[in-house]
Parts: sequence; C-alpha cells; structure tokens
Amino acid sequence: MTERHAAIMDPIGEGAHARAVGRPKDACPYPAGSPERRAWFEGYDGAPADEGPDLPLDASR
Repeated sequence: MTERHAAIMDPIGEGAHARAVGRPKDACPYPAGSPERRAWFEGYDGAPADEGPDLPLDASR
C-alpha cells in the first residue's frame, strides 16, 4: 500500500480528498455520531472539530 493510498483510507484523508475533488460535504459515508464521521469532517474542513474558528484580530489594539 502506498503512503497516498493509506492517507486516503484514513477518515481524515478521505474527507480532505473528497473536498479536493469537489464532492459535497454531505457525501460523508460514516454514520452520524461516529468517531470516523467526526474525523472525516475534520479532514473535509481542514481543522480539528474541537477548535473554534479563528477570530478576526481587533485592529484597535
């Protein structure tokens, strides 16, 4: 198995690959509430699910 193939088989890698090839976010193949689904969305979004979005810097400081 190649390194690229192993990354695609990982749920995070699968999610990232899905986004890169233009698949919709609702194409996740894992069941709701599963750790694999959470990992797939982390790969699709490019960020860990437990981290909030970066907030804009306050220009007044």
